[in-house]
Amino acid sequence: MKAFFEGIQDLFVNYLFAPYDFFRFMDNWWTANIVNWILFIVVAVAFVYWMLQLKQYNDNGEEDKSISSHSYL
Repeated sequence: MKAFFEGIQDLFVNYLFAPYDFFRFMDNWWTANIVNWILFIVVAVAFVYWMLQLKQYNDNGEEDKSISSHSYL
């Protein structure tokens, strides 16, 4: 079992996370965290899209807001 877990460690440390070693040694904080900024932008765009879709369904009156819409209410 020890070799199995060492194999998983080798996979992640030496192969999958290797591109992050490039960002670790940068002098500029903003470029070193470029992956975080890209992730933040993607999540922010998805959140805005989600909120606009919810507003569209709310404006169209398609959502059932009656008390009996869910059995547990």
